[in-house]
Amino acid sequence: MHRTIVIEFSTLDGIIEDPDGSGGTPNGGWAFRHGPEAVAGDKFHLGTTLDSGVLLLGRATWQLFARIWPNRTDDFSAAMNRIPKVVATHTPIDLTAWPNSTTLDEDLIAAVARHKADRDVVVAGSASIVHALAAADLVDEYRVLIFPSVMGTGIRLFPEGSAPEHFRLVSAEPAGQAVLLCYQRPAG
Repeated sequence: MHRTIVIEFSTLDGIIEDPDGSGGTPNGGWAFRHGPEAVAGDKFHLGTTLDSGVLLLGRATWQLFARIWPNRTDDFSAAMNRIPKVVATHTPIDLTAWPNSTTLDEDLIAAVARHKADRDVVVAGSASIVHALAAADLVDEYRVLIFPSVMGTGIRLFPEGSAPEHFRLVSAEPAGQAVLLCYQRPAG
């Protein structure tokens, strides 16, 4: 069975906005204040999913990643460059900046359902996409790297008014000063 997997950096209080500071928010850059151990390599344990899945990104996240990943050559970066990438955007962008990228040409919910029939769908960052998929009950797994920072304000992984949901803990492991939590939808 294929899954929709959400991967996010988050603060203790659930803020997912601007972890690297590229968004220019007043509190941005919180993930990198704790050293490189938590952010280097395949911290979300995507492994073979990068060879068989599809990466779904919003425009802003895609543009950020397109400045980072194509210039790196380590094994994880090579996998990020190989995976098919689908960009949900209404704004035209130059897809040549990051190989294997296409724009979403259908409704978001329909696209995820179509892709899930064949492979796992990984959503990185892209808060508006995550919120839309959660509202449509399409997220099967959350892999959240929690950093020991509290921001107080910003975009949250689960905005106020989110429908109640219950997931089961699959794993919890330290990653430098952060902790990677993996939660999955209960079977059944």
